[in-house]
Amino acid sequence: MAEQKLTMSIWFQEDNGDIEKVVEYYQAIFKEHWKSGPVIPLGITPSGKASMCQVNVMGKDCSLLCTSEQHHELNDAVSLVIHCAHQEEIDRYWNYFTQEGKEAPCGWCQDRYGLRWQIIPADLGKLLQRENGYQIMMGQKKIIIDQY
Repeated sequence: MAEQKLTMSIWFQEDNGDIEKVVEYYQAIFKEHWKSGPVIPLGITPSGKASMCQVNVMGKDCSLLCTSEQHHELNDAVSLVIHCAHQEEIDRYWNYFTQEGKEAPCGWCQDRYGLRWQIIPADLGKLLQRENGYQIMMGQKKIIIDQY
């Protein structure tokens, strides 16, 4: 992995710094769009027991770090956007992430680790150009395409 010049790194907190649990959680939703490298145990760090893993999700390399103690909380300053082809795809990602996470307005949600996601239609720009498109989106949590 790491063929990209720029790689995103995400720091998670999980009991015992167990990156395997993080990898299993995301692998369950991304299925064939997910490849993971070997788990690299890092031992005890200032944030507790730690491990890391390089992954590729939807063709993008990413480094995942996990510690047993929370170092910094994830927040809305960084989110991952999934451009969905149809409502069924929106529903699949939205339902998975919010099952143990939280809903937020305008297609935003967070998963059980607090990572923020924007689950939006690939043609959201066109939907927003329709009459009252912006107001419709502002009234939604999960985007429902048929409401535009």
